Amino acid sequence: MKKKTTAKKATAKTTKSAKKPAAKKGGKFSLINNLHEAILTITTAAKNGQVKLKRSELKNAIENTFLAGAKIAATGQRVRFPIIGVLARRDVKPRKAGKGVNPFTGEEIMVKARPESKKPRWSFPKNTKEIFADKKNW
Repeated sequence: MKKKTTAKKATAKTTKSAKKPAAKKGGKFSLINNLHEAILTITTAAKNGQVKLKRSELKNAIENTFLAGAKIAATGQRVRFPIIGVLARRDVKPRKAGKGVNPFTGEEIMVKARPESKKPRWSFPKNTKEIFADKKNW
């Protein structure tokens, strides 16, 4: 009986710390750590000792962790997703309005001004790029 009560206490402790899946102040965002904490909060143990996990709760945990990573990336920090790649913010420079030429008709057109903006940038790891570059995989 003592083992069961200690397991419940450990679960209660992790529940409190896992509510905020955001990065610490001055720390880096860790997808693995945040996902691990979220999974610990949604898992339950059955009477026979097996761990139970609902698909819908797991899906929500994964989505919330990726959303937290995207929010951290929007602040300007690079967020690494293991094997998948890196998400970062890209600053787009403003563009003045002016005249341009339609390449199909040769007609002059007015190009609208574009304000400065920030957009997401995704970069893939070298291994993934090599897999796509190899013609054997086509």
